[in-house]
Amino acid sequence: MTRASPLPRAGVSTASLARRLGRLAVRALFAEAVLDGKPGLVSPSDSGAHGDMSLATFYRSITALRPYFPAMAALGAASAPWRSLQAHAQAAESVMLRATGGVNTHRGAIFHLGLLCAAAGSLAARGRPLTAHAACGFVRVAHAPWFMAASPATSHGASVQARYGAGGARSEAASGYGSVRRWSLPALRATLARTQDRERAAVQALFALVANVGDTNVLWRAGEDGLAFAQRRARRFLDRGGVFADDWREDAQAAHRDFVARRLSPGGCADLLAVTLFLHELESS
Repeated sequence: MTRASPLPRAGVSTASLARRLGRLAVRALFAEAVLDGKPGLVSPSDSGAHGDMSLATFYRSITALRPYFPAMAALGAASAPWRSLQAHAQAAESVMLRATGGVNTHRGAIFHLGLLCAAAGSLAARGRPLTAHAACGFVRVAHAPWFMAASPATSHGASVQARYGAGGARSEAASGYGSVRRWSLPALRATLARTQDRERAAVQALFALVANVGDTNVLWRAGEDGLAFAQRRARRFLDRGGVFADDWREDAQAAHRDFVARRLSPGGCADLLAVTLFLHELESS
């Protein structure tokens, strides 16, 4: 049984709640950014399969986005209409692009963590426990009808969805983060229970996502063959024991080299890892 995050005490302001949720979102983004052992992705070691960004780019982006997440939580607590949430997300994208010189570092995270902060704010304002299940369910029931009905965005993910039928970020959110609830959150929690090691738990969760999610960023870069390779390579890592194998760091780095050689970057899974970390901390903080 999961442990619900304590509700704010009587007299604690909406602003205080919003700041707390905002801190959880920012911490999740930093934790994802500084994690090593991520195949094809930017990390403290290198820029992965990306020639246009580095860890410093991610730091600038996350710092610029700090005000966005508490604002979304406050909007959720105030039962703001969808158009207000959408306007804040669009403004946050502009802030991100200014901070990074036009590089898309966190469009998916703006969407996912913004929705979840708003959902958590809404739940807390209604006196409901803050659990991963409740937050994901709120996004599915309250927000998905709006963003799924909207016109498709002009993004790589939208192009891939039209070509390959892949769901992408909107479908993940509309499912109530089914991939996170089925794959990465259980992997994270099981690894933490066995090792108490947050780094190993996050790596295990990420490989669980890469092995099972039709990442639209991989599809955009390398098509169905590239996605099939990425999923096979991630499953191989997991089948060899994942982070419980003695040589897991070496195998993770070998997977990273394989991804970089093929220019594969599972950025959608990286966003879902940030969602996983946020949801875990939502219940644990």
